[in-house]
Amino acid sequence: MDRVYHIPVLLEACMDGLDIKSNGVYVDVTFGGGGHSREILKRLGEDGRLIAFDQDPDALKNALVDKRFALIHQNFRFLKNNLRLEGIKLVDGILADLGVSSHQFDEANRGFSTRFDADLDMRMDQIGDLDAKGVLNRYAEDRLQEVFGRYGEIKNAKTLARTIVSARLIKPIVTVGDLKTVATGLAPRGKENKYFAQLFQALRIEVNKELEVLEEFLRQAETVLKPGGRLVVMSYHSLEDRLVKNFMAKGKFSGTVEKDFYGNEIKPFKLVTRKAIVASDEEISMNNRARSAKLRIAEKLVN
Repeated sequence: MDRVYHIPVLLEACMDGLDIKSNGVYVDVTFGGGGHSREILKRLGEDGRLIAFDQDPDALKNALVDKRFALIHQNFRFLKNNLRLEGIKLVDGILADLGVSSHQFDEANRGFSTRFDADLDMRMDQIGDLDAKGVLNRYAEDRLQEVFGRYGEIKNAKTLARTIVSARLIKPIVTVGDLKTVATGLAPRGKENKYFAQLFQALRIEVNKELEVLEEFLRQAETVLKPGGRLVVMSYHSLEDRLVKNFMAKGKFSGTVEKDFYGNEIKPFKLVTRKAIVASDEEISMNNRARSAKLRIAEKLVN
């Protein structure tokens, strides 16, 4: 089922990064099709435990039948509280495969892909009040400009925002086709696909508050990891990767590492890999989604 739903990226590197102990407690905060979770369970003994999270109701259909496994239908921003409900205070490893699953991209009615003329939804959980239509039709021009510029790194964000505000006065922007019709003339010639990918990324991040959620998750991951526990995070664009890289290296999302009175660095993690791990050409040829993946691994320091 997982190969149809979603092919796990950098599977072996993720498992090596987790450094799985047979009797350990592990968390997969982005269950999806269950590819990474299945591999973790293969490496756990009878006393091991795996807790998985996914906010997408479609992912629940892939739940694994195993007494060592539990799937929690929640956003991973609620990591700590849900682990407590499971009777777990500390864990040996946490895996996060960020971004949109292959399944979500391939489901036309979810509105994640530019390939289908679907309703502009883009909600990962399907229950949130804000969808992509709401952003496009309700946000003020200056706020749209900020979303496009910050989350999509679109160079003509101001012009795009102004064009959308003008267009929606005539007709609401409801479908992927509506949005592409409005924005097509603004895309650089020959780079239309990249431009729309940036635009859709910006909308998706705003709808799901992805960067805010990621920051909350990383802070909680630090508190629930045992000393020596591993944090393994795979991101797919520079905004996510920058947050992950800074937090693993400094224990904060910006600025320099804090130091004590004697000049010793105060940080929660040591880096297991100095540079991000990327997929091989062979893996990319088999799974195109792997082309933009960056995997970072850190180990919780003993206080």
